[in-house]
Amino acid sequence: MTYPGAPRPVQVRPTPVGKLAARLGIDSPGAAEVTGITHDSRAVRPGDLYAALPGARFHGADFATQAASLGAAAILTDPAGHERAAATGLPVLSVDDPRGRMGEIAVEIYGRPGEDLLQIGITGTSGKTTTAYLVEGGLRAAAGRDEPALTGLIGTVEMRIGDERIKSERTTPEATDLQALFAVMRERGVKAVAMEVSSHALVLGRVDGCVFDVAVFNNLSPEHMEFHSGMEDYFQAKARLFTPERSRVGVVNFDDEYGRRLITESGVPVTSFSAEGHPDADWRAEDVEVGPFTSGFTAVGPKGERVTATAPLAGPFNVANTLAAIATLAVAGVDPQTAADGIAAVPGVPGRLERVDVGQPYLAVVDYAHKTDAVESVLRALRKVTEGKLHIVLGCGGDRDKQKRASMGAAAARLSDTAVLTSDNPRSEDPLAILAAMIAGAAEVPVHERGDVLIEADRAAAIATVVARAQPGDTVLVAGKGHEQGQDIAGVLRPFDDRQVLRAAIMNTQG
Repeated sequence: MTYPGAPRPVQVRPTPVGKLAARLGIDSPGAAEVTGITHDSRAVRPGDLYAALPGARFHGADFATQAASLGAAAILTDPAGHERAAATGLPVLSVDDPRGRMGEIAVEIYGRPGEDLLQIGITGTSGKTTTAYLVEGGLRAAAGRDEPALTGLIGTVEMRIGDERIKSERTTPEATDLQALFAVMRERGVKAVAMEVSSHALVLGRVDGCVFDVAVFNNLSPEHMEFHSGMEDYFQAKARLFTPERSRVGVVNFDDEYGRRLITESGVPVTSFSAEGHPDADWRAEDVEVGPFTSGFTAVGPKGERVTATAPLAGPFNVANTLAAIATLAVAGVDPQTAADGIAAVPGVPGRLERVDVGQPYLAVVDYAHKTDAVESVLRALRKVTEGKLHIVLGCGGDRDKQKRASMGAAAARLSDTAVLTSDNPRSEDPLAILAAMIAGAAEVPVHERGDVLIEADRAAAIATVVARAQPGDTVLVAGKGHEQGQDIAGVLRPFDDRQVLRAAIMNTQG
């Protein structure tokens, strides 16, 4: 999948196919020159190297003719795709693992663009997006108010090149798109980029060719178990970021059990941080005051630095995200107080505890929480600032992590006064089958420990249900989809934005 409207660099020096062949350790297939690379035949531009990769249903070589018709200059593929690629008459670079070599080839074609950027890569289960935004806020502050925007952002919600915003299709772009983005950033004067690095990206080679100046680890909890064989496999995927091939130094959460393990097993030097204030951590939070919408604390550094800090989003977990960002920027050479001031000025993160306010006498928020730990954390954070009752709308995605459905249903039932279980993105699954698993989890919570549990498969109707229950002093939380603007039902992506639907439901109740 490509990124609609994603820019490509314009100042690219042609690379001879022979040079790429030498890089791959194979014989030169001809004298063509390439000026770009893509793995999507529909996105080929004249002069591109088309990476024809094997897939679950089709082989990229099946679309080699289409790529050639759009101006591809050469094709990268494997022995299984060689014959179909060669039938186009284009030079063919054939290697056993084209996906595994695609990143280094993209780096070569675009002239090693990452070397001109301060690269900060953030991994973990929860908090990647928020931490990336906070790091980028600190980078902007370090650049100075009078300077043009010299920062980049790549992640789940969006990509930013300076002030230009581009919709993201996945957390970490494919290697071909990522290196093109780095090249565009270099052209436009961007000096530093903060990006999310998913476990998929590390396993599938999307960040091949990148060496991050700072790698960040937030935490690890069960997720993507449809992709990983278990937590050990998941941890090992994340740990790949903390090797000399992927990063120069690391910043790791001391409070997380997997973080403590990573500190001892990391292949690069590590700076640790502790939002719980552990004295053995390099950076720690002290004098924490958690407020309804922000939290204040003092960040204490390894040299005795005392930095006045504000987490611009609510909840103890955002103290951890903020401290991670301060420690990361300090390691990257930014003055810690300048970093903290820039972080405090971040106006919010789309879909992360994002308030919806049309004058109603209760708090209404949308959050991306879509795994058990995240649901529990956000409900506990909101409970602390809720005078009345706490209501949640929650669903689970289809074709993903079936193991977490029961525990998510249980968390919603145990920690809220009203839990309306509904659809998320059911994808190819029966929404009622997904709900059955969530209900089973909720039923495991003893009656005296759980709130009201309601079932409404239609997500808009579920949101309307909790809004109708809300009274002054209550809190309404719509969880799971956050910034997303569509709902995938039976393979059809339909427009749906929790923030808009929640806003409309509140306005309807106000007449």
